[in-house]
Amino acid sequence: MFDPTSSTPQPPRKLGDHGLSLWQSVQSEYVISDAAGVELLMQACECADRIARLAERIDKDGEVIETENGPKVHPAVKEELAGRAFIVRTLRALGLNLEPVRSVGRPTAWQKRQEERGADE
Repeated sequence: MFDPTSSTPQPPRKLGDHGLSLWQSVQSEYVISDAAGVELLMQACECADRIARLAERIDKDGEVIETENGPKVHPAVKEELAGRAFIVRTLRALGLNLEPVRSVGRPTAWQKRQEERGADE
């Protein structure tokens, strides 16, 4: 599934539709090539695929399910929310919650400090 005309790096492992979409979206704005960054992004993308599967199950069963003790929130809802929080934390750890800079790559620590100083003034 490698596209030789694509300039974005390919994921190191197979991803589903949701994970691949996140990978391509992030890599088109920020080219992440360091080993730690690639692994963090890969973990977030794999989580996006898992969330999609959980969401399908929740949609099929309903957000509230009937149990012997009465109605109960679907147990996968908690896992879906935890996965979403993981993705947000991971993208923040990668520094992707900042506006993309004109140069290629993630914001540097120096750029982050400059932006923080600007917010303090």
